[in-house]
This record gives sequence, C-alpha cells and structure tokens, in this order.
Amino acid sequence: MSISFAHNGDVKIAYETFGPPDGEPLLLVMGLTFQMIWWPDEFCQQLAERGFAVARFDNRDAGLSTHFTSPPRTTTKTLLGRGGGPAYRADDMVDDAVAVMDALGWESAHLLGESLGATLSQLVAIRHPDRVRSLVSAMAGGTGGAISNLRNLKIGTLLRLARKRYDDTREGGVQRLVDTYMIMCSAAHPIDEEWVRKTAEESWDRDHDPGATQRQLAASRTAGDVRSQLRRLRVPTLVIHGQDDPWIRLHAARALARTIPDARLMTYPDMGHEFPRHLWATIARDVWEATRPASAPTSEQQHRRTLRG
Repeated sequence: MSISFAHNGDVKIAYETFGPPDGEPLLLVMGLTFQMIWWPDEFCQQLAERGFAVARFDNRDAGLSTHFTSPPRTTTKTLLGRGGGPAYRADDMVDDAVAVMDALGWESAHLLGESLGATLSQLVAIRHPDRVRSLVSAMAGGTGGAISNLRNLKIGTLLRLARKRYDDTREGGVQRLVDTYMIMCSAAHPIDEEWVRKTAEESWDRDHDPGATQRQLAASRTAGDVRSQLRRLRVPTLVIHGQDDPWIRLHAARALARTIPDARLMTYPDMGHEFPRHLWATIARDVWEATRPASAPTSEQQHRRTLRG
C-alpha cells in the first residue's frame, strides 16, 4: 500500500486505503498518540471484504503527518489544563479528517473512530453533518468537556503508565509503546504480542516525537461540552465499548448512547481499550450492519446488546 497525503492548509495528513474504490466509503479515525498502522491490516481488510472502501490516516502530530512543537509538559498538567495553550485545537484535527475525505473525492463517508478518534468523529458529524453517512463511536470518553472526561477515566491505569520509566533510546521508546498498548488490552483474551512489538517498532521508525501526546491531549480539551449538539444529531449511530476497558468507564458509552437520538449501544465481553483479534469479524459485521439504512432503529427499538465473543 502506498502512502498519499491530504492537505489542510500547511498541514499534511498521511493516509492509505484498503478495498475497492467503489465500496462504501469508511474513514477510520485513530485515537491519542497512536498512528494509523495500529488499525491492524487484517481488520481493515475484513472491513473491505464487507464492502467498504477503507481509509486510515495519521492524525497531525502522529506518524508521517505534520508535527508541531511546544514546551514540554506532563500528562497530568495537560489533563488539568496547565502549562500553556494548545498548539492547535480539536477543530483543526476535525478539518484534517475532512481533508482526507476531500483528497479521496468522498462527498460523504461512514466514520469509525476509536477513543480520541471517536470524539473527533463525533465533532465531524456535528460540524459537517452533510459529510457523514453514519457514525460508529468506539471506546469514547465523556462528551461533557474536560471534567466529564476525567470522571470517565480510570485513574489507576493512568498511574500505572505514569510510574513507568524508559530510556531515551529506540529500545526504550518501543517498550513504552508496547507497555502502553498492553495495559489497554483486556486480560481475558490472548494478545498477539509479536504483532504489538512489530507495530511498536514500525511506529518508532516512522516517528518518535516525545511531545506529540501532550499536544494532541491539549487539543482534545478544546472540544468542550458537546452534549447539546449531539442531541441534535440525525445520523445513524452505533456506540461500542469493551466491558473490560481498563481506560474508559462503560458509563461513558452508556451516556453517549442516551445522548445521541436513536443511537445503539453494543458492548463486548473480553474487549478492552482495543479491537481484539477474536472480535474483528464480529465488529466488521456490526459496523457494516450499522451503516445499512434499514438498520437505523427508531427510538422504541433502541436497545443494548451484549455479544459473546
């Protein structure tokens, strides 16, 4: 697969595609810090086999996309809104996603976002409702602003990550990525550690910008309280969440599904803050079904469905 670039002003956004170009357009929006290669190739291919034309991209400050600079700050200070203003805003990251759609010639697309990417996908639907065919929001935090996000965050996981120390070398940087990903996974299923390490190594070689996490996190805080806008959405929406998510409380997904009109909530056992291999086919099917016009439920049909993996 070859890398292409979309342009949002002076910002370049790297992206690549899977599947037939005449499929249903599906834009994958990645979460905080991680690069587009953390959308597993096989999962992307399974989505393509369902009938999607799939595109994934590096958010700004990730991978091969444009990087910014900022004074060093800690994650704790960033979460609390201290340490200076953001290098860019959530709206700028929204415009990056739209720029990828423009580059692909997509007038509209289905959106699948995970974690921070879920928040960005919600903002695309709010700011550009004519560009969004359906919304799949996975592993999302709160929608009520920074305080809501903190309440939905499992602080114990943050502290586990904060206590770890790494050498400022390739080996240390790769191990940081491996540990971060592994902590986010459910312990209830086998983890492909070989794939995790290989992807972490590729990530380091593509980009190892130590300040990117704090800049993206600072941008996410600018999204604000969007609950009133979400209540006005009229786009088929599926909210999915892992019952074993060690990062974001399940309450966040339940609250989001109640907020967006006619949204469906699907939770998966043995799933953490990740898309585990044993659920790829199931999730690909559920995403495909969620994008079908006939699958959009009425308010009376809104339900919560638990899948057994």
